[in-house]
Amino acid sequence: MLVWTRRGRLLVLAFFAVVVTVVFVAPIATVVAAALAGHWSGPLPSDLGFANFDHVLSGEESASLSVSLQTALLAGLISLILGTWAALASREAPQWLRRITDAVFHVPVAVPSVAIGLGVLIAFNEKPLLLGGTKWIVILAHTVLVLAYAFSGVSAALDRLDPGYQQAAESLGAGPVRVLTRITLPLLLPALGAAAGLAIALSMGELGATIMVYPATWKTLPVSIFAATDRGEVFDAAASTTLLVLVTLIALIILGRLKGRAALR
Repeated sequence: MLVWTRRGRLLVLAFFAVVVTVVFVAPIATVVAAALAGHWSGPLPSDLGFANFDHVLSGEESASLSVSLQTALLAGLISLILGTWAALASREAPQWLRRITDAVFHVPVAVPSVAIGLGVLIAFNEKPLLLGGTKWIVILAHTVLVLAYAFSGVSAALDRLDPGYQQAAESLGAGPVRVLTRITLPLLLPALGAAAGLAIALSMGELGATIMVYPATWKTLPVSIFAATDRGEVFDAAASTTLLVLVTLIALIILGRLKGRAALR
């Protein structure tokens, strides 16, 4: 908008194209190329094929992909329910309490994920809430990490919501529960879909907290990718990463379609 000449606009577009290519496209393209490579001793990979994907899908990475999907879906669902409930409750609270609630829910974003993992491990590794060694401690850690994004998305949508709908329903005799289920939540469906998509995407790629708490029976795909890279199995790690990206994109596309249908309603 601040560049008026055609040449200047072309230069700005070219600059951004270079930045996007170097920062985003090149790393992803390199991972995909490594996933397809049989050897890579020169500037370009050779012996391209799907052997790495076959090896990954027939190994423990296949189970790890299923674990990641289950963890992401459960953590996304729990965080969406808790975040929506907290956003709705804080909307009716005094301003000072809303600020405190907002700060508390955003604490996990302000600290390293490793600290969250260690905190969850210490807090839930003793009775009465003994979750250590189970899948639930991983799901809990992911829920804590993505809860802030679900809360923020729903809170922002509530701030944009026209209060006239609720007032009109109340003037016609609708009670709080009916207003919530028939007016507020349907209007929030696009925001809920966006919050769920973001929570699932973040959970699918989470590593820092997971590596602190995961048991051997519940290993997510990012943990398996980290282990493969540590062993020097770069091509297998690249194939697993490509699968992780594809599955995450498919999940987001499905949620996006559901969100679009909800918005049309």
